[in-house]
Amino acid sequence: MEIIRSEVFSRYPEIIFGMSTRQGGISAGKLDLNMSFNVDDTRANVEENRRRFFNALQIPESSVAFPVQCHSNKVLVARKTGRYEACDGLITLQRNVFLAVSVADCVPIFLFDRNTKAIAGVHAGWRGTCSHIVNNAVRLMKKEFAVNATDLVAFIGPSAGKCCYEVGGEVASQFEPKFVEEGKNHKFKLDLKSANYSQLLSEGVPAENIEVHSACTICSSERFHSYRRDGKESGRMLGIIGVR
Repeated sequence: MEIIRSEVFSRYPEIIFGMSTRQGGISAGKLDLNMSFNVDDTRANVEENRRRFFNALQIPESSVAFPVQCHSNKVLVARKTGRYEACDGLITLQRNVFLAVSVADCVPIFLFDRNTKAIAGVHAGWRGTCSHIVNNAVRLMKKEFAVNATDLVAFIGPSAGKCCYEVGGEVASQFEPKFVEEGKNHKFKLDLKSANYSQLLSEGVPAENIEVHSACTICSSERFHSYRRDGKESGRMLGIIGVR
């Protein structure tokens, strides 16, 4: 089983971090290592896929806080494990509370404060990016935990890349021109990773503290789930961050 790791997080031994890929599961066909109960997969398959992933991270699934994602810009404080309804980001200062982000093209963003040891997990699709969810996460960390942005390190994970992520004019017009490239047939290529990277910079996170994974989930067909590519046949990946 391949697990995506972070070079920037690897400098801090207290961090547990990893992202699943498409490979190494028991689900049928393209689903393979599907981590979501909300797609056309059996519960038993997903439970086994999750068991393999969490065993590889050496944490129990019961120690995870899961946001019930809804493409919002809402970020909540997670003080315990379990489900958090109608939000797309969680922050915590609790040790051994691991934050989950589920994706299949949207941008997974993970934050760690070197001083307080606070963490965040953020799910940023085009709606969340447009409505500045990562800004909201950093600001909530500042408010709740007195985090200084210059102490934050960040990982922007594999997601739909500018090479493949096409949107219509109505969506493209909601972003700064520098994140949009005109394509064919009145479509536009949108660079969500760069947009979120820019938002982190705007909150004061140093550029040298931000790692951006280069892979595009759409064109890396053997490696990653992609809803844009596979539609209803797509599974979901999970990213997990926590501090022991």
